[in-house]
Amino acid sequence: MEPEGITEEQATNVAQSAASKLSQMGERTKQLGNAIQEPERQKRIILVIVCVALLLDNMLYMVIVPIIPDYLEGLQKAADQEQSAAAPHTNSTNSTIHKAPEGNFDLQIGVLFASKAILQLLVNPLSGTFIDRVGYDIPLFIGLNIMFLSTLTFAFAENYATLFLARSIQGLGSAFADTSGIALIADKFTEESERSKALGIALAFISFGSLVAPPFGGVLYEFAGKQAPFLILACICLTDGVLCLTVLKPFSNRERGNMPVGTPIYKLMIDPYIAVVAGALIVCNIPLAFLEPTIANWMEENMHSSEWEIGMTWFPAFFPHVLGVYLTVKLAGKYPHLQWFYGAIGMVFIGASSCTVPACKNFGQLMIPLCGICFGIAFVDTALLPTLGFLVDVRYVSVYGSVYAIADISYCVAYALGPIVAGQIVHDLGFVQLNLGMGLANVLYAPALLLLKNVTQMKPSFSERNMLLEDGPTGLYDTIKMEQREKKRRGLCTTIDENGIETFVQRSHSDGESSGGEYA
Repeated sequence: MEPEGITEEQATNVAQSAASKLSQMGERTKQLGNAIQEPERQKRIILVIVCVALLLDNMLYMVIVPIIPDYLEGLQKAADQEQSAAAPHTNSTNSTIHKAPEGNFDLQIGVLFASKAILQLLVNPLSGTFIDRVGYDIPLFIGLNIMFLSTLTFAFAENYATLFLARSIQGLGSAFADTSGIALIADKFTEESERSKALGIALAFISFGSLVAPPFGGVLYEFAGKQAPFLILACICLTDGVLCLTVLKPFSNRERGNMPVGTPIYKLMIDPYIAVVAGALIVCNIPLAFLEPTIANWMEENMHSSEWEIGMTWFPAFFPHVLGVYLTVKLAGKYPHLQWFYGAIGMVFIGASSCTVPACKNFGQLMIPLCGICFGIAFVDTALLPTLGFLVDVRYVSVYGSVYAIADISYCVAYALGPIVAGQIVHDLGFVQLNLGMGLANVLYAPALLLLKNVTQMKPSFSERNMLLEDGPTGLYDTIKMEQREKKRRGLCTTIDENGIETFVQRSHSDGESSGGEYA
């Protein structure tokens, strides 16, 4: 009987201890939830979520570079062996037949690589409008889920059709995740200095994902098989999706009816300032997009480079890219009115570096112009992406889905053309002519950024908003709050309507006219 009494007492103690620990865990969970919802901390967590999503997208975009050609070539050889086993007496025709699939094989790889950017290019106008309607969190969560599905499809794909499907699905997910992620950063970080810094951090993650993915994929493919890199990326994507669901709570019952209506994307596209920025983003990314599918063959033919050197071609360029982001953020903080100048400097850097690529004779020399290209791209992207958000703030409504969809479209134009067009240009004109043309295009486009020189004259409406918002701006609701506070403080003229957003749009244009008539 005594052991039984001791057992009951122990059970009671264990139950009490478990209840106490559960209570403590519940209290800590509640404290953690309150800490996450604290505005400043939530902004940082959101930045982490978006940066991881951008990192994943770009790693998945580039991780297939060392994997898919070799994998498809293995499938092609297996098919050829089956064919030769069926007809062993046709040795002479086998060599001639193998050349026909080789050209077709290059075309297949080019189309596979470009399919992501092409579908993303087609979906972006729709995703931008969708983001403006429903907010940023739901599209980001949808994009992460689609990217997770794409990564799993890549891992278990065993033929070209399935790989093509996985690549296209990734383009669909990127159209939602990338655009909503960048727009969410612009919405949460409303001060120009902190917005530039946050977008610079996001660009650094994009660069890191693009440049580290080929060696990451190549090493894991070599030692662990095709599935390993994709399964690792799928796990990270799943974790980021859970974090997004926990912090942003995209499907919570929140009031969305009083959100301001964003400017239609076609109106933003015909804005001359946004058009200049979009053109600069296309032109500056063309060298990177066109060199990625062509430089490996050129290195093999002219430098007799090893597979290791080809795999590491772009990795050193990550460091000057981060340096370029850092310098641009610092310079923009001190001299914000020179954003256009930083972009122009970046385009000149890209042009000069692109022209010197064909003159390189070894791997060490090649690193210098490639680092120059990435350094210049960092300058252009870091200077001009915040400019897009600023233009929307002062000329339209502070809703960023459509304007960053235009930025994403600009990137996609370059990366959709690259895998398909670059190889043909090298075949018809030569690698030297390709680089000279890309370099010349960047240098000639740089003066076009002079059109953005006086954009900061629109800044009075931005600083006015800061004065009106005593408790700090909150992104999507800035427009409504600004109008209400301004009416209380000084009132508006009788010609302005009393119905929310349209009033603000009219007033923004009139403010633009008063601060500089040529920009209204």
